[in-house]
Amino acid sequence: MVAELRSPARPIPSRAGGPDTDGPPPPVPRLAAALPHRQDPVLRAADVVVASVAGVLTAPVAASVALVIRLVDGPPVLYRGERLGRGGLPFTMYKFRTLRTGAEARLGARYGDVLQAATAGETTRTGAVLRATQLDELPQLLNVLRGDMSMVGPRPLRPAVWAEVAAGIPNLADRFAVRPGLTGFAQVRQTNVTPWEEKLAHDLEYVADRSLGLYVRCCLETAARVGRQTLDGAVAVVGRRSRRR
Repeated sequence: MVAELRSPARPIPSRAGGPDTDGPPPPVPRLAAALPHRQDPVLRAADVVVASVAGVLTAPVAASVALVIRLVDGPPVLYRGERLGRGGLPFTMYKFRTLRTGAEARLGARYGDVLQAATAGETTRTGAVLRATQLDELPQLLNVLRGDMSMVGPRPLRPAVWAEVAAGIPNLADRFAVRPGLTGFAQVRQTNVTPWEEKLAHDLEYVADRSLGLYVRCCLETAARVGRQTLDGAVAVVGRRSRRR
């Protein structure tokens, strides 16, 4: 992987101002077409293949998760939230519901460690397990097949988070050059509480240098990480239940 950030050869002009900008937050950029890259058709074909295979293999797990949520937490089974995609255009992202109904409105524009702390009080009974194992992300395979997302790319932003952080991060809009990803370069290298500036550096590195090789490497590293987290999460849940007894 490339060790240092190299700016895209043809970056998207940012609409964000500097940290001392006064007035309302910068508007979400509305780009008629994101800048093309020679690898984009190859990566889109890889998305369709990988998401299709993953969807078939995980279908029994997804059906079981949906049933458990329905029986334990009640409807709705799916969370539908607005996110900003390629070109800054909004789309509906799907996840298995892990928070109480209406939690997103109550959480507002929080992000990072503040969001992590606030989310703890909103988690449903099944939500803790789904988040620990990352099974709540499975419905995003549908977003990949629809073309809203890619398997690899910057994680999608909530409009409220964009409004909160864009003015202080001048190049944040550059991440809209590609489809948001189910996983990404920043997720492989960083954590949920990593500062935005560091995450953005890794996101823009992928935007500039995206290729099939980098795509495959991110997918494999994510699969290994999810496997470890799933095992650790299952062990932690079993441990908590044993202590309660």
